[in-house]
Amino acid sequence: MYLLDTNALSELIKKRPQPQFLSRLRQYPVEAFYTSSICVMELRHGSSRRPDREAFWARIEDEILSRVLILHMGIQEAMFAGDVLAYLSRRGEPIGIEDVLIGSTALAHDFTVVTANVRHFQRIPNLRVENWLI
Repeated sequence: MYLLDTNALSELIKKRPQPQFLSRLRQYPVEAFYTSSICVMELRHGSSRRPDREAFWARIEDEILSRVLILHMGIQEAMFAGDVLAYLSRRGEPIGIEDVLIGSTALAHDFTVVTANVRHFQRIPNLRVENWLI
């Protein structure tokens, strides 16, 4: 199973999505794809900053969010996030809290994160990360 990061989701709404990314998506059934409620927050933030925010958000809901299952933060995800934050702090390798929460959601469900931001996510121990946007 795959957890699509915000940049992977955003690729789907571009005028010209990368063909290799679309090809990878087509290799799996739609039921294999999830995202985090944190990614929804990031998409909403980006949408809200645009002059066409209502129309753009409607596209995001229709073309992206309606096609993936959204995983919410719960106790298990929060516990993973606390452990990850402590680990990264001890190593002096902090990453954004959003990435910690997204990565922890994937860990809690034993999913692979699909992202172009491999550099940050690779710092999270035991997290599987793939970049389909190369």
